[in-house]
Amino acid sequence: MFSRTKLAWMILPGLLTLAAAWAQVRPQATQAPAPPALPSATQDHDMHDMDMPGMNIGKSSAAGRDANPQEQAQAEAMRAMEPGHTMDMAHMRMTSLRAAGPGDRERADKLLATLREIIEPYKDYRTALADGYQIFLPQMPQREYHFNNYWNGFVESFTFDPARPTSLLYKKTRDGWELTGAMYTAPRSATLDQLDQRVPLSVARWHQHLNLCMPRRDTRPDWKLFGLNGSIATEQACSGAGGRFYPQIFGWMVHVYPFAAPDKVFAH
Repeated sequence: MFSRTKLAWMILPGLLTLAAAWAQVRPQATQAPAPPALPSATQDHDMHDMDMPGMNIGKSSAAGRDANPQEQAQAEAMRAMEPGHTMDMAHMRMTSLRAAGPGDRERADKLLATLREIIEPYKDYRTALADGYQIFLPQMPQREYHFNNYWNGFVESFTFDPARPTSLLYKKTRDGWELTGAMYTAPRSATLDQLDQRVPLSVARWHQHLNLCMPRRDTRPDWKLFGLNGSIATEQACSGAGGRFYPQIFGWMVHVYPFAAPDKVFAH
């Protein structure tokens, strides 16, 4: 039996061809052009793993107070998506709710039915781990933890399947983990219409993370200034603080809570 890694290499040429064709025929973007790609791992700030397809969040090995700047920024992004968290909108872009279109509610209900069924077994977190989901920064305190499936995130760069969430969302409990929902992703270059085709914009608000200023590796940064919760939100201010500025990180994301009350299912 082929491993997923071998399978990925076998089908990658075809996927890249498909992606190129999709880029040529996709409709004109209804939002600002995508910012330039993040620098590679050979530069001062190792942000390469933050630019993975789909989920665009790299795997990590450290956590807690010893987390490096990359992991700190990633953890802040996770916290920014927690229920009840308030983030300065200088660091986040959210889609506006559209007027309901024909079939939107039916599509949303079908997606929810599929999601509820597919993640029901993952109420036992050990099943999620066995199926390839990995806990992101498990030792760093978070109100909501993302169990990421990087294979799903990769495939979601090219196509969408409501039965294939990029992440499962859990709350940590005294004796394990409580499943609360899931997260879907889309490429950061996706247009609003393409997001709407995945999850209707009349019921859900997709979001992106913006204006990240990362400190130099050889400093002890003041996280009140840096990161996605920091006060620095412009390239000029970031340069003045000796940091490196990223106009946008990660792709589009949307949280869905299929077991919640109706008014909380797509709440952000």
